[in-house]
This record gives sequence, structure tokens and C-alpha cells, in this order.
Amino acid sequence: MKNRLKVLRASHSWTQADLAAQVGISRQAVISIEKYKYTPSLALAFRIARVFNCSIEQVFIFEEGVSNHD
Repeated sequence: MKNRLKVLRASHSWTQADLAAQVGISRQAVISIEKYKYTPSLALAFRIARVFNCSIEQVFIFEEGVSNHD
């Protein structure tokens, strides 16, 4: 699953640590999500979308047939 975390963070002038604090995760988790090494749970995806005041679909882009391991 692709995402727009880096772009959205930049539009808010937030660091990875800032975003992590906003959603209650570690900075390392933000890094992993941004590098597509970790797909967040649905609950975490909602929290991330909420801090950006966006829908999940505006943050995360689902690609049919693509797994986290591709």
C-alpha cells in the first residue's frame, strides 16, 4: 500500500517525530510506513488521516494485487 505521509507531513511542516507524537507511535514506525515496510492497522490509518484532516483514501493508496512484501 502506497501513502502520501511524507507529502502531507511537509505540507504541515512536521517532522517524523511530530507526526509520531500526534498519532501515538514511534518515529521508527513513521519511517517504516513512509518506506512502505509496514502497513498500519486500520485504527492507526484512521488516526493518521484524522491528524491530517483527510480521508484514509487521501493518505493511503491501495494497489490491487500488491502486497507489503513486493
